[in-house]
Amino acid sequence: MHRELKTMKVDWLFRNVTVVDGSGGEQYRADVAVAGDRIVDIAPSLAVTALQTIEGEGRVLAPGFIDVHTHDDTNVIRMPAYLPKISQGVTTVIVGNCGIGAALATIKGEVPDPMNLLGEKVHFIYPSVEAYAHGVEAARPAVNVATLIGHTTLRNNHMDDLFRSATAAEIAAMRLQLREGLQQGALGLSTGLAYASAFNASTEEVMALAEELAGEQGIYTTHLRSEFEPILEALDEAFRIGRHAKVPVVVSHHKCAGANNWGRTVETLALFDRMRQRQEIGCDCYPYSASSSTLDLKQVTDEFDIVITWSHPHAEQAGKTLQQIATDWQLSLHDAAKRLMPAGAIYYNMDERDVRRVLSYPVTMVGSDGLPNDPMPHPRLWGAFPRVLGHYCRDEKLFPLTVAIHKMTGLSAARFRLPQRGLVKVGYYADLVLFDPQTVRDIASFSDPRQPAAGIERVMVNGVMSYGPQQQVIGRAGRFLRRQRQQEGA
Repeated sequence: MHRELKTMKVDWLFRNVTVVDGSGGEQYRADVAVAGDRIVDIAPSLAVTALQTIEGEGRVLAPGFIDVHTHDDTNVIRMPAYLPKISQGVTTVIVGNCGIGAALATIKGEVPDPMNLLGEKVHFIYPSVEAYAHGVEAARPAVNVATLIGHTTLRNNHMDDLFRSATAAEIAAMRLQLREGLQQGALGLSTGLAYASAFNASTEEVMALAEELAGEQGIYTTHLRSEFEPILEALDEAFRIGRHAKVPVVVSHHKCAGANNWGRTVETLALFDRMRQRQEIGCDCYPYSASSSTLDLKQVTDEFDIVITWSHPHAEQAGKTLQQIATDWQLSLHDAAKRLMPAGAIYYNMDERDVRRVLSYPVTMVGSDGLPNDPMPHPRLWGAFPRVLGHYCRDEKLFPLTVAIHKMTGLSAARFRLPQRGLVKVGYYADLVLFDPQTVRDIASFSDPRQPAAGIERVMVNGVMSYGPQQQVIGRAGRFLRRQRQQEGA
């Protein structure tokens, strides 16, 4: 049928590109035609008349990257050009991770930690998923946006004290709001059980909420209760919640944190292998051996460096290590941390071999986990995806390019049920990235993190060329993406 299009006009023609289609299959040379917001033809040579033609010799055309783990909730609306992500080739971000999200949130007093990572109280103005969707559509960001519903967000809405388990009445109220959010198109439920504001939630509380997911075909994602020594117990809890609710589980930013825990991804991934025989499990990973979050007393240690990225009471200390600050103040690490809080930090708490092991695991997706409101953000905010392509794929040869792209696109779209995205395929939305496989690399560094990647030449979102020469945002065509129910027998 599509052969008839050869006599038609199209909007864009990518000529003579190397297509890595996101499926994990072999790459191939082709012309790719786009009309409206869709890919309308792919063939070795197309004779269509195109309004604009991109000569792609030596370049790879791939599906736009899907950042499955972000905290961009309010930023995609407040700063809709959103250069940190579009400049990486990211065309879709999933927000609402780690139990915290702007969608559904109602803030009464101070923004509780770690919801304060997403912005100030004035930014939480979306009391429903529908309201958040309208906010995204009105802002028309450069990237597509889909949201999870945060467990801590629900607790904030319905509890007067986040440092205890919820009552039966509070769980019932949270379930009702979760159900409504799912019906309005949210992807699923996320938890951040390691954080103090959710740590005292019982497994039974989360199981009760997760029961709402199966009927709406939602997903359960979790920042585990611990990524340190008790990680096997934390994974077991996550998998039990998924089995109880009969829904897929995604372990967020899987890692083995803390020097005493290094090397244990051999154990955790062996557990993944066993449990994948019983249930649907995946994980995401960012390609760095340092993490970033709010300053957390439970993570304060002298086993690895901790760099302070921001501090409300002591902004002048940003960029220094906690050890330097403690020495200057003649305090213990814990006392110095208490004086700095609320604050943010980068923790050099992972082993590189663990990062490689997790990143190359077959069901691992790529997520940046960047913190856009951090005054000195982790370089993953700007560099995660090109770092996978350049450093780990091309230079270190951790996996082939087809595998790298699959982890960023087709695997992610399938896991989160984002239909007709994640593949270069006729009929699919024209979310596309054109890059030079020889030069693509992350430029962002820990000392200078706000740097666009090299080698990302063109990014198209919903058929609109959105990022191009001179590293400029030249279009904004992002949409709010709602979870799509899978049809019976499909």
